[in-house]
Amino acid sequence: MAAVLGGLIGLERESMNRPAGLRTHLLVCTGAALIMMVSLNVYGLYKGETNADPARIAAQVVSGIGFLGAGTILREGITVRGLTTAASLWVVAGVGLAVGAGFFLEAVMTATIVLLALVFLGKVDRLLLARRRVRRLTVTARDEPGLLGQLGSALGTQSVNIVDVHIQQLDKNLVLIHFDVQYPINLPPERLAETLYNVPGVLEIKRG
Repeated sequence: MAAVLGGLIGLERESMNRPAGLRTHLLVCTGAALIMMVSLNVYGLYKGETNADPARIAAQVVSGIGFLGAGTILREGITVRGLTTAASLWVVAGVGLAVGAGFFLEAVMTATIVLLALVFLGKVDRLLLARRRVRRLTVTARDEPGLLGQLGSALGTQSVNIVDVHIQQLDKNLVLIHFDVQYPINLPPERLAETLYNVPGVLEIKRG
């Protein structure tokens, strides 16, 4: 049962070409179920003879899966990828533990919720990202004290989200500031330009 549930979730990740796919999720879920079963059986063998904790071995799955999940997280420039896959591995481990403990209904319900989130909410997430994708905003300005802070405040008044900033020194007096930003959907370009040109020292603005 653990292999089937983990495999279904891994199949969705495999279809999205993620680092951890069918085999990884299947193995994690099956292994977690086995570890939970071993924990319970070891407790049954030594019950009354020692102060054994039936959840002690299984609890290590929760911390151990973090190392595996970290391997799926990649940073590409300003973008971090793999967080959803890392989270799915963590949940799959929990599903395996539930199966190993005999909580079959809870395991099936959790796996169903995970699949629905990955398949349907993923489409919603991609739609929102397409409407609020990261763009490049380049500002040419005189190098003056507090310039970057004033530009950040000006962008904040227009609800522009700053993802990353790169500063290039053109000469002793001029700087080129590259902002990677997310614009609100309803922000007119003229209003943004007017707001930035009101910052002392701003000479030119280019939107990407």
